[in-house]
Order: sequence, then structure tokens, then C-alpha cells
Amino acid sequence: MIIDPPKPTASKAGAAASTLALRTAIIGVIALLCFGALFFRLWYLQIISGNKYAQEAQANAIREVPIPAPRGEILDSEGKPLVGDKVVDAVQIDPTQLPPKPSEQHQLYAAVGKVLGLSPRHIEELVERGHRELPYAPVTIDTDAGQRALTILSEHANELPGVHQEAVWVRSYPFGELAAQVIGYVGQVTQEELKQPVFRGLPPGTIVGQAGLEHYFEPYLRGEDGSQRIEVNAAGEAVGVNLPPIPPVRGDNLLTSIDLPLQEAGERALHEAIARARSLGKPANAGAYVAMNPLTGEVLAMGSYPSFNPEAFTHPLTQSEYEALTGANNPNEPSPLVNYATLGLFPTGSSFKPVTAMAALENGYLNPAERFGGTQCLNLGGLRFCNAGEANLGEVDLVEALKVSSDTYFFTVGERAFEHEGTLQRMAHELGIGQETGIELPEAQGVVPDARWRQEMNKLQEACERRYGAQAHAKCGYVSEIKPWTVGEEMDLAVGQGSLQTNPLQLAVAYSTLVNAYRNGGNGWRVRPHFGLAILSPTGRLLRRLEAPPLAHVHLNPEDLAYVFEGIHDATTLPGGTSTAVWAGWNEAAHPTYGKTGTAEVYGQEEDSWYACYVADPKRPIVITAVVEHGGFGEEEAAPIARALANEWFYGKSSKLVSPSEIAL
Repeated sequence: MIIDPPKPTASKAGAAASTLALRTAIIGVIALLCFGALFFRLWYLQIISGNKYAQEAQANAIREVPIPAPRGEILDSEGKPLVGDKVVDAVQIDPTQLPPKPSEQHQLYAAVGKVLGLSPRHIEELVERGHRELPYAPVTIDTDAGQRALTILSEHANELPGVHQEAVWVRSYPFGELAAQVIGYVGQVTQEELKQPVFRGLPPGTIVGQAGLEHYFEPYLRGEDGSQRIEVNAAGEAVGVNLPPIPPVRGDNLLTSIDLPLQEAGERALHEAIARARSLGKPANAGAYVAMNPLTGEVLAMGSYPSFNPEAFTHPLTQSEYEALTGANNPNEPSPLVNYATLGLFPTGSSFKPVTAMAALENGYLNPAERFGGTQCLNLGGLRFCNAGEANLGEVDLVEALKVSSDTYFFTVGERAFEHEGTLQRMAHELGIGQETGIELPEAQGVVPDARWRQEMNKLQEACERRYGAQAHAKCGYVSEIKPWTVGEEMDLAVGQGSLQTNPLQLAVAYSTLVNAYRNGGNGWRVRPHFGLAILSPTGRLLRRLEAPPLAHVHLNPEDLAYVFEGIHDATTLPGGTSTAVWAGWNEAAHPTYGKTGTAEVYGQEEDSWYACYVADPKRPIVITAVVEHGGFGEEEAAPIARALANEWFYGKSSKLVSPSEIAL
């Protein structure tokens, strides 16, 4: 028997229909909300934000290739350009237009390199580096190709895809090597430099000052780069659409204190001195000079040998060219890029004696009328301290000791200074030796040795010897012997020998400090040497005066100063004076001279030749210092440099028969 299932009642069927309708309504509402949100988003993007995103998309398709701004000029004291700019036809390679195959690219580099005198590998390195930094911009290969090379490249342009010629601004140095270490040079900003505040935000490849005044005054000289706007596709390739460029703004000009005729006279005299010393068989491998206004600190001229032509840095350098400029090929020889006037460190020899005299007089352990030193040598603890050539200059007082440069006299003063610990060193520091000067160039601090310095060197030597053991003699050279500061070292310091390390700039500051005190009754100041006088607009309008307030004020006994200046005046004017012959024929009535030679002994090598002098004038006084490393006696090589500078400064009579580049060295 079959029993039929029970049929749903009417109430149950209605409940099921209601549930289905509710579910359908909910799904419909959700679908409506989703479509509404999607429609609203599309409406917002296209109607409300459409213009914004269109602009951003357009901006993403535009790349800006910098147009370097012409840098400001560096001017001498009369406004004559020492450094300017010029337009050259640069050879450039566009990496996006090169043949696709590496072998074809190498053939192209070889063809271009043959014309330009560059290796294919060097060109390839330049292209790869430039393409990494600015993938949509051409890479400069040479800015000094010459008309013949440019003509050849133009004639074969169809065979050299991607090789172009473009007019660009580069630095111009009309006087070549003149004041090269002072002026400095320019080059592409490095990755490390981009981290520095002064360069932060610059695009890679920007040309900036890398040394000298070019670097120190970079924010003024650089100007504002323009840009050539290029449209690119999604792959970052230029599509050839020309857009209006943004023109660059030229940098401002720097007015300096450099006296051009004086600079030329100094460099000529420096080259002549080195050539003269070498003709006598002396190494004379480096030298420098400084000419300065002792009242204001304005540096009138500064030169250093060996030198270089800054224009070398206006085009890409090969590795060997760069190493030749830096001296990397021969680390034992002086580098042309080093300014020995500010970075060189030497003992000064007897040029230091006025400092010793002032320390002894001011601290009361020297009577200027007392006579002593009448012997060839002093013997102390088995060591001999002798006059030059072991001459016996007789017993002398202070003025005579400065005139004839008696070492035995000043050795005795140094022996007394040892009993008055630190007085000699404090005077040296007060006058500016062993102190950075604040000039707008890199400079070395130097060393005025004392007991504390000796203690620090002993510790370094001990640590070095522990580290290297048997090899210490080759690796460690802080001191030759670990011992306390001795009276012998103080005696050496008194005559500018031993471990004293300074340079022509610091010695010029020290003499200027003495000059200021001497001229002002003992109340003087230590000048801040400087080159910058003013910032001018490209049209010559004054934008900013550059101030250089004194570093410190000094108070010295005017009677003590009178004795010292009498002694160094006699050294240039009286028979027996160490530089009387150098100043023969000079008009002492119009411009009195005060000078001190220095012959600094260097163990196992030729002496360093030094000279420091002051030539008086009510309105145009000048302090001059000069050094010829391993050049011999001070009066032989360094003093004639000072005389040539004084001739030019007061009378415009420096020898102009030859230029520095024409002198055989």
C-alpha cells in the first residue's frame, strides 16, 4: 500500500516565498551599492581629478636635461678677469642613438677615439657613467677637440650614429698656471659631494668648484642652471619633441685682492730662484711665496711651485692625466695641486728668531743690551749647537744678533726659554704660527713643539712600535727617540729648527702681527688673511662686501718691538747684515726695509731657503715671505723673490724678460 507524502500547507509556502524575496532584495541592494561605488569612483577620477592626473601623466613624460649656467668671473683687484667662461663645441655621444650591438659600439668608440686621441675604453667608461646618471641626456666626451677633429667628425657624421657636437660653456683661464692653486679648478660634482649641504639637491653631473676660490665661493659663482625639456616614451627614450627651454642664469663675480702684475712678478721670481738653485746642483723641488697687506690681511699675491693649468680640468681626463696632476705617479715628488704656501709644512730656520726675541723680551729673561754668543759652538750633553759654517760671530747684543743671525746667541736664549716653560710657544701662537689663519683655502695647522706635544708623540710612537714590532723602524716615524722634552729641543726651536712646522702664510701673519703692533705703539692685531673683497653682479653691481675682521688683538711692549725691528732693519741695510746685498740700491728713505733670512737644516738633505720681510710705507706697506725647499741659504734663493716682489709693488720694475713657462727647470 502506497502512502502519499503530506502536502505543504499554505502558510509554509508563503514563508518560503518571503524568505526568497528578502534574499533577492538584499543581493540587489548590495549589487546596486557596488555599481554605485564603482560609478562614483569612475566619475571622480574622470570628471573631478581628470585634469590633475592628465597633468601628472604629462609631467611623467617630460625629462629635463640641465643647461649649465655660465659661472661668475674671478677678478683681480682692478676688476680684470683671472677666470672667465667661453663657449666651445663639445663632442657628445647620445647613448640612446648608439648601435644596438656591443661590437658595433666598440667600433664607433674606436673611430671617435682615433680622431680625438682617446682610448675606446676611456670613451666607453665616460658613456656608461653618464648614461647611469642621466639616461636621457648626451654624454660629453671632449671639450678641447680642436677644429680639425671637429671637422673630421662632421664629415663622417652619418657613419657615427649618436655622435654630436654641442656648444657648451667651459671655464677659461687666460693666464694659464698663474695663481692656479689659489684659483682652483672645476669638475663634475661627485656622489660624496652631493651629501654636503652646499651641493645638496644638485643633479648628478653638475659642474662645481673643486678646489681653491672656485670651491670656497661656489654658492656665488655657480649661478642657476637652466634646462632643456625632453619628452620621452614609457621606455624613457626621447621621442624628439622640442619643448621651449628654460634659460640659465649666470653666476655672480668675485672681486679679489690679487694684484695681477705682482702675482706675475712673484711667479717669475719663484721660477727663476728654483732654476738658479738647480743650476748649482740643489734639488729645489718645491717653493712658495706670499705677499700681504699687513694692515688688512689682503693677500696681494700667492704662488706655489710646481703648478698646473686649471684648464686641464675643463675636459674629461684620462686616468694617467689625472695621476700626473695629483702626483700619484711619483708620491715622493711634490704634487702640482698642493698649495705649498698654505699646505706646505717646513721649519723656518732663522726667520723665526724675531719670534724668539719677542718671547724672551716680553717675559723678562733677556736684556737686549747683554752681549753673549761669542763662540763657534755650544756644547750641551754631548751635543754641539753651532753657527752656520761654525763661524765665530763674536759676542753680540740682540740688535747685532738679529743683524748677523748669530745662532749661538739664540741657542743661549732658547736655553733660558726652557727654564720659562711655554713662553716661546705661547708667543709663536699669539703671533699666528701653528694656528689656522681662516683664509679661504685649505691650510695646514702646523706644529710649534713643546713638552705636551712631545708627550703625545711619544705615546703614538710607543703604540706604533707595539703594533709593528721588528718593522717599527720602517712603519713608525712620530719621533726618532722616545724621551721627555729637552733643553736641546727648546734651543733648536729658538732658531726655527727641530720639529717646528709652519708655512709662508703663517709666517706672513706673524710678521704682520709684529708690524701692526710696531706701528701702533704696541697695540696691534693678528690679521685674517683673505682674497675675497666683494661679490658683484654680472653687470658689475655691488651685491655684497666681504668682511675679514682681525683674528685677535695683541699688546706688546713698544720698546721690545723697537729692538727687534732695529735688528731686522740693520740686517737689510748695514755691512754684515744677512740680506744687505739683496737690497743694494733700494731707496731706504722712501720705503725702509726689515728682513730676516732663514736657512733651515733638513737631516740628510739640502737646506730649505727662507726669507721674511716688511717694507714700510704709510699707505701701501707689504709683508713678503718665501721658501724654496732644498734650495740652500736664505739670502741666495728666497730673498731675491722678496726683492722682485717689492720692486714690482713700489716701482713696477720687476724683470719681465721671460715668463715662468720659458724658464728651464
